[in-house]
This record gives sequence, C-alpha cells and structure tokens, in this order.
Amino acid sequence: MKPILAITMGDPAGVGPEIIVKALANPAIYEICRPFVVGDRRILERAREVTLLPLPIHEIEGPEEGCYAPGVIDLVALDLVPGDLPFGEVSATAGDAAFQFLKKAVELALEGRLQAIVTAPLNKEALHKGGHPYPGHTEILADLTGTKDYAMMLSAPNLKVIHLTTHMGLIDAIESITPERTYKVIRLAHEVLVRSGCSRPRVAVSAINPHAGENGLFGRGEEAEKLVPAIERARSEGVEVSGPYPADTVFNRALRGDFDIVVACYHDQGHVPVKVLGFEDGVNITVGLRGGVIRTSVDHGTAFDIAGKNLASPQSLIAAIRDAAELAPKE
Repeated sequence: MKPILAITMGDPAGVGPEIIVKALANPAIYEICRPFVVGDRRILERAREVTLLPLPIHEIEGPEEGCYAPGVIDLVALDLVPGDLPFGEVSATAGDAAFQFLKKAVELALEGRLQAIVTAPLNKEALHKGGHPYPGHTEILADLTGTKDYAMMLSAPNLKVIHLTTHMGLIDAIESITPERTYKVIRLAHEVLVRSGCSRPRVAVSAINPHAGENGLFGRGEEAEKLVPAIERARSEGVEVSGPYPADTVFNRALRGDFDIVVACYHDQGHVPVKVLGFEDGVNITVGLRGGVIRTSVDHGTAFDIAGKNLASPQSLIAAIRDAAELAPKE
C-alpha cells in the first residue's frame, strides 16, 4: 500500500498553502503516496484562488476517509484563522495555528494512522508570539512525541547525510560529540534505511579533522576518541558502517555509489554538499521520532515577501513528499 502522508500547512500567512496546492495539483504525487493536508479550509481556498488551481477540497475527520484522488485535496480542517489573514505578516494567530496543525498531525501519527509527516514552513517569530517558544519544527516534534534521541537528515539527488550535531558553533559542536551520540546516530541511519526497504545499508562516517586526523597530525585525536569506538560498536552488532573518512572525499564516494548514507559531524560539513548538489531539491528530514514516523520538510522558509503573489515554487515540497514516501516504514 502507498504510505499515508500528512502535509501540515505551516504558517498560513506564508507560502505554505500556495505550494501545497501546486504540489497536489501534480498527479504524479498520487502515484507514490496518499497525501492529505492538515490546515485551515479558508486559507486553502484562498490559496486555490492565488494559484488559479481550483482543486476541489474534500474535508475529512481522519486519514481513513481520504479519497486520495488526483485533482482533489483531502483536508483535515482546523479552522483557526480568518480567511482575510494578511499575507506576509508576523501574527500570533498564524503562529499558534502552525503549531496546532503540527500537533494534530503528530497525534494521528502516534495513533498509527499515517506513516510520515511533511511540513510546510513556519515562522519562528510568529510561533513564539503564538505562545510556543520552540526553535523550530524539529524541537516541537521531539517534545510532542517524547523523543530524546533524534537526528537531522538531509537528502539531495543521490546523497543522504545525517548529522551528529546541527545548530551550534563549531567549537561547541566538536566538544558535544561523544562515542554514545555517534553510535546512536549510526544506528538511526541504519534503522531508517532498513525500514524504508534497504536491507543492508552502507553507512560511512565522516571525520572531524582534515585527512581524518592523519594519525594524530591534525586535531587532538578526536577521531580515535569520539568516532572510532562507536563505529566498532555498531559494526559488532551487524551494522555495515565504516570510517572515519576524510570529509573532502567521503561525499564524492557516496555520490558514486560506495555508501547509502554519510554521518556528518557538524552542520556545515553535511549541509554544504547537499545544497551544492541541489538547493531546490534538498529535503530536511527528522529521524528517530517515537513510533518510527518520518518527518520531511521543505528546505526554505515562509518567504513572506512573495506570499500571495503566486511566485513560490513547489519543487522543494514535491521533493519532501517524494522523500517521505521513499523513507516511510514499509513493514
């Protein structure tokens, strides 16, 4: 069966509603998954007018009622904002609505009624004004699902990268890496690919220092202290993992097919190759959430400056839907 995906509207004052309508106007989406939207009906109707795509809206109580037919948008409606909400403005009402859309999707996921969540962008300032002081989607998802061990994965054409650390300075990132964290991320990488149908994923671990430390010449022995014990532990449990490899070669090796996923040690080490490969095709993925649900996201923000102008491209959202369908549990 094709996986069921919830697409959350994100901030209703941004481009999320527009790109959702544009993406779901593509019949190819329905060949790989069964998508429904969690959002506001009035805002979705306005997005149809903006995009000149008058797709019928089929309002449902839950995913079991979806018709999942090309040309029809299935919608779990949480009518929380006025239909005349201004485009492109920070609003506490919109920020709270974005949170509530995500909360509803998580509830359905934890009930086992869908396999993945795809998120349109939210605005952090609006989110905070709405009473939800989270840094972003990932932290909300971890909190709502009661998850402690999770990781960010990025996906681009022919490359998947999972991160040991993300939004922190480089010195802090290196200090925070431990053998336990490295081991857990290796296991997350292995398990998400196994659940998605890859029977024996090949996991590569990128080094922290140039040339993987060159046997102690560069750095302070971080590879031997923070990475190697975790690699050996995971390998003893049957995980096909290797490294640490120099960062200036490991991503190219993954591109040519030597590895299925690369463990990056810090934010830019993993983000740069993905964004160079395909900025508009990059997808942000949260793995390790309780219940095994996958979350994917567009790799851009709310774009308030173009909201309501029918200028936003759905390409990143389509890529996020594609990756959610690919990575959703198959068992």
